[in-house]
Amino acid sequence: MNYVWGTGTDTGKVRTGNEDFLYPTTSGRSSGPAVLMVADGMGGAVAGEVASRLAVEAASEPEAGNSIEPSERVLAGNEAVFEASMQDPSLSGMGTTMTLVELHPDGTANFAHVGDSRAYLLRDDTLELLTTDHTLVNSLIALGKITEEEAEHHPHRHLLTRVLGLGPVEVDAFSLQLREGDRILLCSDGLTTMVTDFTIEQILKAGEGVEPTSWALIEQANMAGGVDNTTVVVIDVIA
Repeated sequence: MNYVWGTGTDTGKVRTGNEDFLYPTTSGRSSGPAVLMVADGMGGAVAGEVASRLAVEAASEPEAGNSIEPSERVLAGNEAVFEASMQDPSLSGMGTTMTLVELHPDGTANFAHVGDSRAYLLRDDTLELLTTDHTLVNSLIALGKITEEEAEHHPHRHLLTRVLGLGPVEVDAFSLQLREGDRILLCSDGLTTMVTDFTIEQILKAGEGVEPTSWALIEQANMAGGVDNTTVVVIDVIA
């Protein structure tokens, strides 16, 4: 199996800095193994930017280490952020999300995820959300305390229940067998808070290449207000 991907990140229309980070930073192709990820930092001043960068740097090294499980990569990112915050008081409390996929030549995709960045699969023109948002409102929905409609306007809808950098963390890990024609999307919540899943699906299945599609998603988020940084990785599975 072969993979081709397009990446993009943008500050948006409101923020003055970009606290997102991604890997790889440029478009490319591979027959695998290949590791790709998105991280969305949080924290005061530049701490969010530092957290996402440190986590991605730790999770992407060594790239050739096929024995490193995706969840172990995410935990390496967690450790890197936590240690940096312990060494520098000005970075105390910083954290980051991370959604990561490792692609293999046989079509296996191994995912690891913490936070509210997301992974989607477009297969046979149908979009499926693969990850679970680790947020307070999502927990309340699961408990039947609030509806999905109420969650959209909840005052604490952006409060994370899991994040890298604050201490021990549980990583969601799962595998998927990919098919030729599948399209994977990794994205920060700067996209999903601005653009509905229906519109994301329409853009992903419009037939454009991975790089134009990445930027079409980012442009859609900015057209909707661009209140946050937006970062996307679009991956096509080809023969």
